[in-house]
Amino acid sequence: MKIAKTSIILSAVALAFVWGLTDLNQKTGSVYAEAAEVKKAPSWSLKGMDGKLVKSEDFKGKVLVVDFWATWCGPCVKEIPGFIELEKKYGKQGFAVVGISMDDSSDPVKKFIKRKKVNYKIVMGDSKVTRDFGGISAIPRTFVIDRKGNIVHGHIGYGSMESFEKVIKPFFEEKN
Repeated sequence: MKIAKTSIILSAVALAFVWGLTDLNQKTGSVYAEAAEVKKAPSWSLKGMDGKLVKSEDFKGKVLVVDFWATWCGPCVKEIPGFIELEKKYGKQGFAVVGISMDDSSDPVKKFIKRKKVNYKIVMGDSKVTRDFGGISAIPRTFVIDRKGNIVHGHIGYGSMESFEKVIKPFFEEKN
């Protein structure tokens, strides 16, 4: 009887997860798709690895990738070299990446940053920022924000450097 109850509970959880992704797909057209409507990115203020506050306003006027991730998340870790390359390639053109770590503590994050030579801002996430971004039910969860502060793209799961570059590159080709 215990096994049957456990199976029912696990099935219900799996169904809820799939239903959530299906709902997202219906709203956006795909898991990785241009936003159907322009939505202003939320303001946030989170602690960086040095203990100082990093604010969304610090990136005003830049094309920004905001990536919710954790050191224990395999797909998250796999994306990071691509974000490092994008920061190198477009950083001087008004682009930035901010990693919002969902780790419980900054200790493993600090070690990870040093080991992987992460060249972009990493901050520690909290329940407020995840709620403000619409609820983060899975990671990696990545948003692209335009120079005007609008969320223009969203992605759940691993995304290659090339896929993110396709989204951000047009912002650097626009005429001012």
